[in-house]
Amino acid sequence: MKFAASVSLTALALAGCASTPLAQMAATAPTEAPPAAATAAGEYPMTAEGARAFIAAVEKDLFDLSVIGSRAGWVNATYINDDTDALAAYFGTIGTEKGVKYATEAAKFAQVPGLDFDTARKLNTLRGALVLAAPQTPGAAAQLNELATRLQSAYAKGRATHNGKVITGDDAEALMGTLRDPKQTAEIWQSWHETTGRPMRQDYQRLVEIANAGAKELGYADTGAMWRSQYDMTPEEFVAMADRLWAETKPLYDQLHCYTRTKLNQKYGNAIQPASGPIRADLLGNMWAQEWGNIYDVVAPKGSGDIGYDVGELLEAKKKDPVAMVKIGEGFYSSLGFAPLPETFWQRSQITRPRDREVVCHASAWDLDNKDDLRIKMCTKVNGDDFVTIHHELGHNYYQRAYNQQPYLYLNGANGGFHEAIGDFIALSITPEYLVQIGLLDRSKVPAADKDTGLLLRQAMDKVAFLPFGLLVDKWRWGVFDGSITPANYNKAWVDLKQQYQGITPPVARSETDFDPGAKFHIPGNTSYERYFIARILQFQFYKAACDMSGWKGPLHRCSFYGNKEVGQRLNAMLAMGASKPWPEALQAFTGSREMSAKPMLEYFAPLQRWLEQQNAGKQCGW
Repeated sequence: MKFAASVSLTALALAGCASTPLAQMAATAPTEAPPAAATAAGEYPMTAEGARAFIAAVEKDLFDLSVIGSRAGWVNATYINDDTDALAAYFGTIGTEKGVKYATEAAKFAQVPGLDFDTARKLNTLRGALVLAAPQTPGAAAQLNELATRLQSAYAKGRATHNGKVITGDDAEALMGTLRDPKQTAEIWQSWHETTGRPMRQDYQRLVEIANAGAKELGYADTGAMWRSQYDMTPEEFVAMADRLWAETKPLYDQLHCYTRTKLNQKYGNAIQPASGPIRADLLGNMWAQEWGNIYDVVAPKGSGDIGYDVGELLEAKKKDPVAMVKIGEGFYSSLGFAPLPETFWQRSQITRPRDREVVCHASAWDLDNKDDLRIKMCTKVNGDDFVTIHHELGHNYYQRAYNQQPYLYLNGANGGFHEAIGDFIALSITPEYLVQIGLLDRSKVPAADKDTGLLLRQAMDKVAFLPFGLLVDKWRWGVFDGSITPANYNKAWVDLKQQYQGITPPVARSETDFDPGAKFHIPGNTSYERYFIARILQFQFYKAACDMSGWKGPLHRCSFYGNKEVGQRLNAMLAMGASKPWPEALQAFTGSREMSAKPMLEYFAPLQRWLEQQNAGKQCGW
């Protein structure tokens, strides 16, 4: 993540604790005024040469601003108080004002004939890459950033209750994965959604109004259309692609939903979980029912369901603490030939939650100087989920370092989904063989082939279960931005979409006094979510390509390319491209294909889908 706030022109909400002293921030702040940078477009002739000069000045100005802005964002995320909120909002306001101004001017230069490829591409990026655009009305940028900062801080300060005791958000998430008492999970679910989400509603409504006004000034229909414009296709083409990918994978999800609902009904009975209809959200082991792997113990098939190990228990048995877990993650990338992380990573990252202050625990990866000041921000717990998350977040860091020689406006992934998919496809290699290779699992305990159903089901409970959630978050937000979802039905629309796509229903009644979307970080954090849906598809394309390169001949889901230098070389070549080329070219560089496809994911889970269909025979699936 670089300078985020509302603007970060190539921002990534990379999916929480060391602080940076304010004195250090001051010492590294720019000592010169920004260059004549891209002031009025009139200072540069409306010619191809003038456009190149404009872009050069903009990139210099934004590079410098991004460094101090990123430091302010880091301090705010890892040391939340009124002062750091003010710092983040201050630099966010500067960035938003510059971003809107430059985007407006870029739109004018984009009409100039004779532009070379890079200039035209950067102008398009500059015009549409704002996270939130403020209109040029005096004070609008400041208000937008104050709202954005307040919303993110409100989320970080959110709390839940368990048996009447107040607990932090990360503790609530962990408990949702382990508790099996429906009264307790309902209490945590309800308290988190209501204490965290409800207070945000008015601020979020106002933020949408300002951001939409800004997007329209830039020539977009609304903020959602602006976000979707950054995929080397029209916003309409992007929606069509996402809907196609969902249609390809929905039959697999429907079978998983049907099987999971049956198991929950068998455990809890009709009064808690009926045998037909949607699944009660808090029974799925996750605050948002977005991934279901935590309840694998409930759904595991008899005989083949016990895969013989639990990653969290393996880590505890080997006395691995959070730092050691990150070292293991680094080791995977090193095995592919990537250089070790810089020493500053270990000095400056927030790997565990500090005891003395409020922080944003939502995991993220940062590049503060656009070079090698790489960090992660987590509140790591020793469990399997965070072990996977570490591999994911480090994927962002290695991507950031690979493209750090690109010009400022290319310091990004080929598209948002690429950035999220890199660490995820690496994490698909957390197979029994990999665990043996790194010394966590004894070879004698590697599950035999008759355990493959269990291995695949455990993986599907996260990877497949996530798909509809990954799509609906921005389906809701796109509706909010385009006005088809109004403030009067914010919450109803959210609940309805979760039922339509996920087949999920809340454990308690909801009303328009609630703001359940706000209880998911990416809504108050203003992080586009379609990237995660795209990443869930892309990671299997990347994984299959890597397994093919490594010469793997067995079942796809057992492949580990740990230690394969050819995979590392080909991967680095794609990562180093950054955003300099349209994403189909980056995809082709690693996979040989220019089209996103769900076929590798379906190939991976094909044995499981056949098994699920057998288990669900005669049942009333759907909701």
